[in-house]
Amino acid sequence: MSSVHAQDNPAGDAATGQKKAAMCIGCHGIPGYRASFPEIHQVPMISGQGAKYIVSALTAYKKGERKHPTMRGIAGSLSEQDMADVAAFYAGHQVAASTAAAPVPSAAVAELLKKGNCASCHGENLNKPIDASYPKLAGQHADYLFVALKSYKTENNANVGRGNAIMGGMAKPFTNAELKTLANYIGSMPSDLQVVPNAKFR
Repeated sequence: MSSVHAQDNPAGDAATGQKKAAMCIGCHGIPGYRASFPEIHQVPMISGQGAKYIVSALTAYKKGERKHPTMRGIAGSLSEQDMADVAAFYAGHQVAASTAAAPVPSAAVAELLKKGNCASCHGENLNKPIDASYPKLAGQHADYLFVALKSYKTENNANVGRGNAIMGGMAKPFTNAELKTLANYIGSMPSDLQVVPNAKFR
């Protein structure tokens, strides 16, 4: 069966999604939890991300456009309705909008942000994406952002990499050191993202 466009995806139900998220909480519901593939890093915060982005990411893992064996196995077990429900659950974890100002970037960081033109897609303070299928970046774990950005540069690897042409074009002109500098700054920004601990792990 061919996949449908994101705008045709079924509406999600957060209450149903909470039940279906059991397979997610073992990583995304534990504060400070670290993954070891493809290198040690904190798993991304997904509570507070937009539902459409979460569905988009899960679909990319299911199709193999995002290469990650564990996530591909999980996403592959989900129907479009399952994805919509889980996405609605995590998108519903809203926090009060931060009133903190973003830290002033150094001249070097400002130049990197300009070179990457990050705000053109990820929006004001990298927290208001211009399209709901794009992620909020501000305040995301810096070590995860670094791994994710590097993955867009990886080619011809069966287990690692992300096949997004736009992000590939953005990431490849940067050195890994520059990507790490960018990730560290973006991770320091005020965020709508959080880890919501599951009751089982409190």
